[in-house]
Amino acid sequence: MVPVRVDPLGIDGPTPGQARGPRWRRTPGPGLFVPSSVPVDSGFQRIVEAVAGAPEGSGATGWAALHWQRARWFTGRTAHGDPLPVPLALGDTAHLAPRAGVQLHRDWLFDGDIIHVDGLPITRAERSICTAALRARSLEDTVRIICMAMADDLASLSELRSYAARIKGRPHTRRLNDAIELSDENIWSPQEVTLMMRWRQQRPGCVPLCNPPIFDRRGTHLLTPDLLDARAGVIGQYDGLLHECTRVRRRDLEVEEVCRELGLEVVTMLSSDLRDLRSFDRRLAAAYERAAPRCRDHSERAWTLDQPWWWIDTSTVARRRALDETDRRIWLRRQVA
Repeated sequence: MVPVRVDPLGIDGPTPGQARGPRWRRTPGPGLFVPSSVPVDSGFQRIVEAVAGAPEGSGATGWAALHWQRARWFTGRTAHGDPLPVPLALGDTAHLAPRAGVQLHRDWLFDGDIIHVDGLPITRAERSICTAALRARSLEDTVRIICMAMADDLASLSELRSYAARIKGRPHTRRLNDAIELSDENIWSPQEVTLMMRWRQQRPGCVPLCNPPIFDRRGTHLLTPDLLDARAGVIGQYDGLLHECTRVRRRDLEVEEVCRELGLEVVTMLSSDLRDLRSFDRRLAAAYERAAPRCRDHSERAWTLDQPWWWIDTSTVARRRALDETDRRIWLRRQVA
């Protein structure tokens, strides 16, 4: 619901008396109102209200712009469910008084940074991602923002590298560039970022593959693990609370059985490990020790990463963007589940 101004005639907005009554509520924009029945905690509504009445050439940015483009992992709330302020990109010349629930960004904007999506001005995806990433609290959080935006194909690594080069010199851009190099276009969940980052920290020089499909020698798809060190033959999986349900747990056990038959070692990161990752570290080291005797002769492996002719690779943003709607429903069903 787009906020409106007071209308003495009550045609295009509430009359002065109605605006003071219980049927209308004031929004962050000065002199703007919406009906009281409009949910105040809706992410989309909060974004519309934050942008309403802003100067020409400004727009929502950061998580708000990504959420407006239907990015699944940018809800506008903290881990505890509290609403985040809506970031609003003003540029370096516009002026706007502080607004409740709105975070004003006065960094200068490039030509083309502001686009219109469904009638709302927002910053282009690369700008929105960089804005959110530059304000992350850690390198891992920065990587997570980048990977989750790429999971919805809003930008590719090459596009982010190009945009990051344009804002070189702004605060935290060194960490942004480090995060871009650590990111992967085929990560499907925020927890997989934690798994990948911890794995790489514990195994320096190892760059595990993210969600690689594994086949047998006849071209039959066997499984798609969260992470795989193909050289060592070690698989990494993240098990959250969802994996405690009977159906999902049964599937996990079936995957573990397949891995044993293939000679692959499985190491699992549990949601409870996030409080103290040392337990996962020990399991990861033990998995590598068990896999070591088998990783010398790759020619005798019963599995391969070579994709058969019928398989459609969806491991990059470019490949996913090229899919038609039918192929997206078929090949991306796990990512969007």
